[in-house]
Amino acid sequence: MLAQAASFLAEVVIGLFSLALLLRFFLQLVRAPFRNPVSQFVAALTDFMVKPARRFIPGLWGVDLATLVLAWLCEVLLLVVLLAIRGVEPGTLGATAFVGILVLALIKLLKTSVYIVMVAVFVLAIMSWFGTSSPLSPILNAVTQPLLRPLQKRMPLVGNVDLSPLVLIIVLQLVLIVPIAWLEMTVTRLF
Repeated sequence: MLAQAASFLAEVVIGLFSLALLLRFFLQLVRAPFRNPVSQFVAALTDFMVKPARRFIPGLWGVDLATLVLAWLCEVLLLVVLLAIRGVEPGTLGATAFVGILVLALIKLLKTSVYIVMVAVFVLAIMSWFGTSSPLSPILNAVTQPLLRPLQKRMPLVGNVDLSPLVLIIVLQLVLIVPIAWLEMTVTRLF
């Protein structure tokens, strides 16, 4: 029972910080407006790690690789901590298991990225029903438009209703079910 509580705390603390880093990466990638409470909160929460890491991990074509690498390292740390809580010492892991941890952390980042987009699409769709403007709207638009725009060009409105968010959520769910779940299952067998 104590191990379960420790696993839960590790997943919450390290997982939420990894999520914050991944959100920062995506907000910078899609050039979401920074003058926003959410963007500023994420930046303030992660600045203490990202700013020093940028000295060692340069950006590439305007992409903040330091933030992405830190998010990946947080996922690696989380997996190592969870294994340690279960009684597996990191020193006893073989090279294959260590590579498996590195790849599984990458898959978890990919999975979290898909969930971020799904939540953004869902919240944006709900907000559109009420026609209210929110400080979240520019961020949600910046995150979802690169994926929604191609669908909106190909799909006609049905009774003045845009069904592209629904189609995108279905596609993203299929991505989670087929390739990502298969990759996760394949890599987990290495342990």
